[in-house]
Amino acid sequence: MAQQQQDYYKALGVERSADAAEIRKAYRKLARKHHPDLNPGDKAAEERFKKVQEAYDILSDPKKKQMYDQVGFYSENGMPTGAGAGQRGPGMGFGGFDFSDVFTHAGRAGGGGPATDAEGSGNFQDIFNQWFGRSKSESAAVPEKGADLEYGLSIDFWQAIRGTQIRLSVNRQEVCAACGGSGSRSGANTVCPECNGSGNVTQMAGAMKFNLKCPRCEGTGRLTNRCGTCHGDGRISTAETVEVRIPPGAQTGSRLRVAGKGNAGTHGAPPGDLYITVRVEPHPFFRREGDDIQITVPVRIDEAGLGTKIEVPTIDGRALLKIPQGTKNGQKFRLREKGVLNSRTAKRGDQIVDVTIEAPVVHDERTKELLREYATLNPEDPRAEMWSKV
Repeated sequence: MAQQQQDYYKALGVERSADAAEIRKAYRKLARKHHPDLNPGDKAAEERFKKVQEAYDILSDPKKKQMYDQVGFYSENGMPTGAGAGQRGPGMGFGGFDFSDVFTHAGRAGGGGPATDAEGSGNFQDIFNQWFGRSKSESAAVPEKGADLEYGLSIDFWQAIRGTQIRLSVNRQEVCAACGGSGSRSGANTVCPECNGSGNVTQMAGAMKFNLKCPRCEGTGRLTNRCGTCHGDGRISTAETVEVRIPPGAQTGSRLRVAGKGNAGTHGAPPGDLYITVRVEPHPFFRREGDDIQITVPVRIDEAGLGTKIEVPTIDGRALLKIPQGTKNGQKFRLREKGVLNSRTAKRGDQIVDVTIEAPVVHDERTKELLREYATLNPEDPRAEMWSKV
């Protein structure tokens, strides 16, 4: 049994009435969430990303979206393929219905029997293809902005804190240098002999006559020699090294835009942009919460009981921290403006120091004797309050 055709609007989580901006916003949000580079080894996320990408490829292209909205699928030959082929989608659908008999009978009713190829007739599939088919040349005839590109990038903790410059290899489409993006070789165009320059031809289907776009010149009325380098597309795929500046304070989920480094547009239209989603690798003992830095620091019993000053690591180096007399395990201290610089507010967060009291490792009798003496001098049960509430 054929599977149901994917609902592209549902894949992006938008209504069928969503405009281009809403579709783009939904795609970027889901692409960041499910991008394989940000979910290493997660096959489910990878499959979800592929479905989101497929949905955006269709719904972001006005011509493909128009066909999908009308007949519930999109394909280059005008008929459904793959999952959902032969099933009726939203709008008008012709899957599973054979129109050949209709035109055969129409031809006979006109008194001439089934029309032959020599008589210039065609079947419904040919007509359907000319109504809904989208060739590369036709798409290139109208200037279209280049598609945006999404990349994931992993950086280490210090690169995120201090900022860095990274050279990233990006696979993108650029304007074909051989034809200047026109898709054709230099030289004068010639009038199409099929339609005599009108761009339209008449085609018979039994007793019915259709005025269709000329398939030879694709409605332009002129014949051009396609560029041998880009094969008429006006763009070629290339790997380009792009300099990406990571600002200080970047964190996991930060999204950077590099203008004009997406795919090239067609026929002089502007290129798309490159969007980079950042993933920051964890540090052995620094933890980040917004613009604050958190760290757990051990102290000895004597330091906590008597009070002292200790050195603690910060992202700027060492800093002195006062441990008050009688400090308890889990007590937190704040070092003002020792956190991350926020590039938007130009302010720094704080560093939060979480103290843990380390019990001594006893190796000698003298230490044991001192601890026994301490227990004698301080016989209070630290769990007394707990027992009083049981």
